[in-house]
Amino acid sequence: MGKFKILFFSVLATALVSCVTINVYFPSAEAERAAEAFVEEVLGEERNDEGALLDPLNLPGNVIYLAAVGVLDFVVPSAVAQQPDFKINTPQVNAIKQRMAERQRTHLSSWFDAGAIGFTADGLISIRDRAAVGLDQRRLLERVVAEENRDRNAVYREIAVANGRPEWESDVRETWSREWVRNARPGWYFQRPDGAWQRK
Repeated sequence: MGKFKILFFSVLATALVSCVTINVYFPSAEAERAAEAFVEEVLGEERNDEGALLDPLNLPGNVIYLAAVGVLDFVVPSAVAQQPDFKINTPQVNAIKQRMAERQRTHLSSWFDAGAIGFTADGLISIRDRAAVGLDQRRLLERVVAEENRDRNAVYREIAVANGRPEWESDVRETWSREWVRNARPGWYFQRPDGAWQRK
């Protein structure tokens, strides 16, 4: 019985320490959900959620998952209260998102389709092939890409600031960068970490 108590209190202490560190580290899961919603709204795309935790056809797995969550909530009830609330709905972020969505509809979508532009590895966009647009559109292409990148840099910074953690800007950028590529249409280009272009 003494060994059980030691084991129980060891597990409890580990769970409590884990909950304390939630507020210290970048909340990756919450940020990914926020990034997915943001990117889908800007691109005007809906993609299938391939990473759903609960599969209605996998009832045994769901029961085990729900039971584990219930036990954790019972043992460490403060864990839910300490979950970070990842903020992206501020007036500044929403204004930038609106501009980006409008730009996507009016210019960027067709340029992505043509292969003229692609997503870079650092969460921006870049001109990939100027010849994919007519001569009369090339200056517009350059101007719109520069405006889009200004807004992208601003939105990553604003999201980090809105969460009271300016030091999270690079984490926000990295998270959003993955979501841009994940939500890209087939045929759109993105940059691999080595700088090479790849077609989705």
